[in-house]
Amino acid sequence: MSSLAIKVENLKKEYITKDSTLQVIKGIDFELEKGEIAMLLGPSGSGKTTLLLMLGCILEPTSGRITLDDEIVYEDRWILKDTRKLRREKLGFIFQAHNLIPFLNVQDNVTLLPQLNGIAEVEYKKKAKEILTYLGIEDKTNYMIGSLSGGQSQRVAIARSLANDPRIILADEPTAALDKERAISVMELLRKLAKEQEVAMIVVTHDDRLLPYFDSVLKIDDGYLTKTKASETKLH
Repeated sequence: MSSLAIKVENLKKEYITKDSTLQVIKGIDFELEKGEIAMLLGPSGSGKTTLLLMLGCILEPTSGRITLDDEIVYEDRWILKDTRKLRREKLGFIFQAHNLIPFLNVQDNVTLLPQLNGIAEVEYKKKAKEILTYLGIEDKTNYMIGSLSGGQSQRVAIARSLANDPRIILADEPTAALDKERAISVMELLRKLAKEQEVAMIVVTHDDRLLPYFDSVLKIDDGYLTKTKASETKLH
């Protein structure tokens, strides 16, 4: 088994209209190790979300190759026929807006994906309890989402992303709605998860204060990507 969780080769994405062609991603290459947590930076409109959607097998690239967890999923076309199965089994997603379902309690939000995957009730409830305990919110199991604080809601969103034991987590501004203390708490938690469970993570954030919690920095500019060590990166 390779130590790589993500390998991207000459990946491109363009949008073609009747009058023009817009190249958003012009040919990028990078690798991410298992357990590595990377900060994804770039100006507005640079393609950060586009890249996450392609890695998440939601948006089809124009060309290139994507390898996830030792499996080539895209090579100028989708190699993997059932991308939904891949997302259910290997990928976790965390968003700025936690997107939790308000009429379900915490446990039901966390276990929704395992239920859809046909996991036995006794198994998915046990898994939910383990995750919520790990995240320090086991006492909120039966709470409705509306009664939680912002930090608690984001922890539930993280718990939901872990319910399928993902090998890769893609997070789009997961701390943007949180104050400094809660944002740091969430990043400490994500780093802990990455290291203890060997989960590779790509996190979009503009918060310079969070740089110490990352191993590497991926920066998109004018359709191209550079990767540097976080410890050697100066953001300003």
